[in-house]
Amino acid sequence: MLLSVSLCVPAAEKTILILGDSLSAAYGMNAQAGWVSLLRARMNRAGYHYEIINASVSGDTTHGAHTRLDAILKEIRPDITIVELGGNDGLRGISLGEIRTNLSAIVEKLAAVDSRILLVEMLLPPNYGGAYIEKFVGIYKTLGVQDNVTLGRMLPDTIAEDPTLMQDDGIHPTAAAQPLMLELLWPYLHPLLDQNNNS
Repeated sequence: MLLSVSLCVPAAEKTILILGDSLSAAYGMNAQAGWVSLLRARMNRAGYHYEIINASVSGDTTHGAHTRLDAILKEIRPDITIVELGGNDGLRGISLGEIRTNLSAIVEKLAAVDSRILLVEMLLPPNYGGAYIEKFVGIYKTLGVQDNVTLGRMLPDTIAEDPTLMQDDGIHPTAAAQPLMLELLWPYLHPLLDQNNNS
């Protein structure tokens, strides 16, 4: 598995781990245009000194991320982890029980190393049916009430309605959408950065 930056993090440096799929791996665009790269620039401008480690893999599922998390945590102890997973599970119709089990295990492993967790709620197309979508979203809302978890969002509701914001596959946002995604996520992440600065 290739990460976007080295796992060799100075002991005094605070770290943010991003555990996600194609939405965080800058699929279909230059990595510098992705929201993770934009986040690095924004944090630098704001004076936050964190090493951002992007361990996102396009096409990844909650099972895949859970499987590789142990190896990642052998190398680093993230102060904050952004978990952006589950979209591929939902699109593939993976059982809700399996999604819940995998996300719960990921949260537990991160909590065990005292990482604050920003869990990003995923969206599914309306054609998957109201009942499935409601239960799918319910997984995130249930996990989001845990003490060490903040539930956040990254995809504006209207993004799929604007062709300039979606790639030709109709699934992945364009480079033009990346600042909007970061803008939506930032208010959830910002308080966690301040908590770590004061700890």
